[in-house]
Amino acid sequence: MKENTEILYKGTEDREGALHPETPAIYHSSAYIIEDTKDYDFANNGGKYFYNRTANPNRDGLAEAISYLENGESTLVCSSGMGAISTTLLGLLKCGDHAVFNKSIYGETIELIEILKGFGVHVSLVDFTNIKEFENAMKESTKIVYTEIIANPLTLVVDIEKISKIAHSFGATVVVDSTFTTPFVIKPLDFGADIVIHSLTKFFGGHSDVTGGSITASNEIIKKLKQSYLLLGASLDANSAWLLQRSIKTMGLRMRAQLDNAVLVAEALSKNPHIQCVYHPSLENHPQHALASQIFSYGYGAMISFSVENNREKVDEFIRRLKVIKYLGTLGGIRTTLAHPATAFRNEFTEEELTKMGIHEGLIRISTGAEDVGDLIEDLNQALEVFNKAQ
Repeated sequence: MKENTEILYKGTEDREGALHPETPAIYHSSAYIIEDTKDYDFANNGGKYFYNRTANPNRDGLAEAISYLENGESTLVCSSGMGAISTTLLGLLKCGDHAVFNKSIYGETIELIEILKGFGVHVSLVDFTNIKEFENAMKESTKIVYTEIIANPLTLVVDIEKISKIAHSFGATVVVDSTFTTPFVIKPLDFGADIVIHSLTKFFGGHSDVTGGSITASNEIIKKLKQSYLLLGASLDANSAWLLQRSIKTMGLRMRAQLDNAVLVAEALSKNPHIQCVYHPSLENHPQHALASQIFSYGYGAMISFSVENNREKVDEFIRRLKVIKYLGTLGGIRTTLAHPATAFRNEFTEEELTKMGIHEGLIRISTGAEDVGDLIEDLNQALEVFNKAQ
């Protein structure tokens, strides 16, 4: 063969002795060599591997780890949390179906609901902490019940076991976005949920350097979702899957530190005179503290919301005064971050809609990291002085 031909193949074979590295290899290849038409049929029918969007070893390794953590049979690894949510809802709902959503869920999920309505899906938004209201919303045509365990942004806790029993009595599938909780706080499938979704960008990734999502369920449900998953192009790239699998190895260590810090930070905030209200299930005055203590296996979640004076200018000054905690458009990282819900969804919802969701200018949300908790409390207390009425 000529040089121009041979150089295309030199050095590309598997290296002898490199079959058992301590960390998995990254499979960037967009396609895999097929032996013949029979081999293609085998691969195309699930035998793996032949095309990256269809199957990738890094995604499969990550999926195995997530399925293990969630006590699920199978997992689809997606390009983002919204990719996981869209794949699930578009894959299971059709025109004429009815779906019941918790009204306190991720804002972009609410935006997706508007698209579903355009496709002829009937939707009810109700308060899942009110079991009677939820039960009254159920219909014979209800196909999907969708909620988060810790509702955003006021950390209301849903009794997923009761919700699941009622939903199943109507033949509905229960979908839980467990991003805020993670399997270290609760495993929703163990409490009757059928599908558990994560934005892997958050606590699974943990380092604010990767984007991904996941859907974990029975083999039967995952098989139903596979077509929408592939046709929506929701599969995750190999490098991101590798990074997420790396991060899972330290997730338990990170989560315990973050969950412990959240309890102490929430307690400290509740004692600060500039705070009007703290929303965290660890606090005894939280409306679902007893429920959270019963169903959570460790901690109460790493997300805390609190209310201060409803003054945007002072809120901005508070944010600027913080030295350790940073304002970031995501959550779940190993470093503590802050978000301002009213600003995050100012363009998507009217002021009246935000108020109904419990969001106002004085509402601040933090995602606790793994720093020394004393540093976090000191940072918050000094920045909160901006709300001193004597100024």
